[in-house]
Amino acid sequence: MTPLISIIIPVYKVEAYIADCMNSLLQQTYKNFEVIVISDGTPDNSIEIARTLTLGDERFIFIEQENHGVA
Repeated sequence: MTPLISIIIPVYKVEAYIADCMNSLLQQTYKNFEVIVISDGTPDNSIEIARTLTLGDERFIFIEQENHGVA
């Protein structure tokens, strides 16, 4: 039995990089992982790009919230 790995991806104004990030995760050879993608009210299309690239892959969980700023 392989352990489940959880990956958290914060998303805010990363439209230029999110596709590379999602594609990298999709190409992993280790398959027992989940990805929690958290949009902090990003004003660009980052979250839409991430959703489109991972459509149908149940390992990707999306959470959207209003912008809360830096921790």
